[in-house]
Amino acid sequence: MKLSDFDYELPAERIAQAPLPIRDHSRLLVLNRAASGATSHHRFHELPTLLRRGDLLILNDTRVLPARLLGRKSSGGRVELLLLEPETTSSRSCTWRCLIQSSRTPRHGSGLELEGGLRAEVVERRADWWSVRFDASGTSLLETVERVGRMPLPPYIRREPPGEPVDDRTRYQTVFAEHSGAVAAPTAGLHFTPALLGSLEGAGIEVSRLTLHVGVGTFLPVRVERVEDHPMHDERFVLPSETAAAIEGARGRGGRVVAVGTTVVRVLEDRAAGGGRVTQGTGRCGLFILPGFRFGVVDAVITNFHLPCSTLLMLVSAFAGRERVLAAYREAIAEGYRFYSYGDAMLLE
Repeated sequence: MKLSDFDYELPAERIAQAPLPIRDHSRLLVLNRAASGATSHHRFHELPTLLRRGDLLILNDTRVLPARLLGRKSSGGRVELLLLEPETTSSRSCTWRCLIQSSRTPRHGSGLELEGGLRAEVVERRADWWSVRFDASGTSLLETVERVGRMPLPPYIRREPPGEPVDDRTRYQTVFAEHSGAVAAPTAGLHFTPALLGSLEGAGIEVSRLTLHVGVGTFLPVRVERVEDHPMHDERFVLPSETAAAIEGARGRGGRVVAVGTTVVRVLEDRAAGGGRVTQGTGRCGLFILPGFRFGVVDAVITNFHLPCSTLLMLVSAFAGRERVLAAYREAIAEGYRFYSYGDAMLLE
């Protein structure tokens, strides 16, 4: 498959620069995977009427770390760090994988003076990230980051000229976020409210959770024309025994497994054994899902609209069919849907 097979044109005004005032008032395009590819248009708060009693909804409860840190190099130049994940930690220092932006490439051993009084040293450069040692324990570093760090919004959110102020610390976080460690939000989950979750359970729809910490791969474009040659990133995950048991229960009663987001799809299919049985576990998920993939667990997907030529668009194309998905995207553009992280959503049945 060629990368150009997953391209489409999106007018810049369709890229959502801020969330709607009310989370579950976002629009929801429903795409039926049947040959007809029928679509219908709804609001997200209608979800309890669109799912079925006995269905199992699975959420990703990762929590976004305010991982952007500004500061200066010892040479005086400005620098910006994006914390990705810890490598080592001790009582006196810790080393993290980071992305670094600066006017000049930092040298090995360069000192960094960051917000909140944090001091760090550039250790070495790896393939797509830097190893940075902080003069702080893991606990004190995270406490400082939570206090002074900035949310790692995607680069397509620019807000120029500035509009109404947005509390990104709240809105770029799901209401059920629990386990800190992501550098991007699982955006399909941003549409849920506590009231909507209550309505789903009241409609006989079970809700369960897993954790996948969205990582650096979210920011890396596919650079090869033959998409099968793309080196897929891996990310840390936890799939609890309770969620594995809930999937078995849903199967037993004839309910569907509804994944909220591509992150949930990847973990569930990665942990699927023969016959669709899902096993609990903790580790790293590097599953690359392309058209032709045989799904063994997931019956329906709730997802946002994804960037052209992205691995996320490839995944939803594998689930619902590339031509049907791209046709639905064209329809969404014509109907004025809002795209990407703060945008609207789809339900792929």
